[in-house]
Amino acid sequence: MVSDWWRKNTSLSIPKQCHLCRLSKTDNGTRWCSTCLSLFSNVPRCQRCGITTPVPVEQCGQCLTHPPLWHRLYCVGDYTFPLSRYVHQLKYSKQFWFARDLALLLSHQIEHPAPVIASVPLHWTRTLSRGFNQSALMSHYLAKNLNVSANPRVFTRTRSTPYQQGLTKKERQRNLKNAFTLSLQPHAKHVAILDDVVTTGSTVQQLCQLLLEVGVERIDIYCICRTPEPLK
Repeated sequence: MVSDWWRKNTSLSIPKQCHLCRLSKTDNGTRWCSTCLSLFSNVPRCQRCGITTPVPVEQCGQCLTHPPLWHRLYCVGDYTFPLSRYVHQLKYSKQFWFARDLALLLSHQIEHPAPVIASVPLHWTRTLSRGFNQSALMSHYLAKNLNVSANPRVFTRTRSTPYQQGLTKKERQRNLKNAFTLSLQPHAKHVAILDDVVTTGSTVQQLCQLLLEVGVERIDIYCICRTPEPLK
């Protein structure tokens, strides 16, 4: 991978400084010092949907009444600083090398990894303009960290859709209707789907439905950020 080459060939020339506070740090395998790493610490959540809760729970009230199609959601944290900054730089500033670092943070949260990790696809026009699919890139590194398989070809995005940001849950659902197809049936009963940010869950719900239709029995969602749902 290009980011592997970048890290290998620049590691000797980059000072051992924390990327966030710019202070010297010991080599802990990440870009951040131990103090700044605490900023990425997760908070109590509903294990099913990932929304923050006063204490960790298996299912919140919303999940008990309207359970999502997946079984467990793992994330690094909410879409707030500093996580939001790195996700934004990865997606919109072509700083693809952050994919490896974010995947490492996410791997520390996952207790029982799925044997196969699929990623949310981009339409080919967006992949062409961005230069890469950030979810597929992170799934590559996450699979290496967890010693499982990543397959970015499970899903295909069949039509280009407007950005989801700023849309309500119902608008997101309409925006994504018939936007995906299953291209390759995974040979596993337990599959994870990786997305960079989950807000309403509309995107991953569509992909979960495709997997359930071909006999997948358990689906987990892996994401870097879980944000509160917008107003309906």
